[in-house]
Amino acid sequence: MKIICTICARGGSKGLKKKNVRLLQGKPLIAHTILQAKSTDIFDTISVSSDSKEILDVASDYGVEHLIQRSYELATDKASKLLAIRHCLKSVEVSTEFKFDVIVDLDVTSPLRSVDDINNVVNILNEQNVSNVITGVPARRSPYFNMVELDNNGIARLSKPPKDKFFRRQDSPQCYDMNASIYAWKRKCLLESDSIWNEQTRLYLMSEEVMDIDSLIDFEIVELLMNRK
Repeated sequence: MKIICTICARGGSKGLKKKNVRLLQGKPLIAHTILQAKSTDIFDTISVSSDSKEILDVASDYGVEHLIQRSYELATDKASKLLAIRHCLKSVEVSTEFKFDVIVDLDVTSPLRSVDDINNVVNILNEQNVSNVITGVPARRSPYFNMVELDNNGIARLSKPPKDKFFRRQDSPQCYDMNASIYAWKRKCLLESDSIWNEQTRLYLMSEEVMDIDSLIDFEIVELLMNRK
């Protein structure tokens, strides 16, 4: 069984400019993910996909051999990351003449995940009857209790009104936040499904500190947590 790790990083970022190469503990952000992938020792190939020469150069400096130049169409704000991962997979398969059975995508903006997390996700995919695995953390807000939406008249209502009344958030159904840290697919699922939601999708629960960096405040919180460790 052959396993590929894809790391997809766009050059453009509206929330935090050039965040993928922003220095975190003296290393570009993307370097933390590359080093984690190398530390797992389970990947036959590690590939970085980007529209940015600077990002690809950093990946090369950290020993990534398969650098995939992504087209403009696959690097816009509206482009599906799923398509970028497929493009990365197929490009590497052409150059290596291998077919990969398992595809694991590691998000650059989640440096607080552990090597054990990556191994555990792959183990779930291989040992259970599942098509793909996503990751998440316990939700801080509940759509049954304290998440609201506004209707066309500006009236606030619960996002998901429960059948029974709850007086404490702890009594509502447990919900989880996707943290976009690790995605893993079996080959058939990745190539044939246009959604991460499939009949056999599983959730791997991570430590609540494993957050996704979308803004400067996110970056500073992650930096604080890493320094504390």
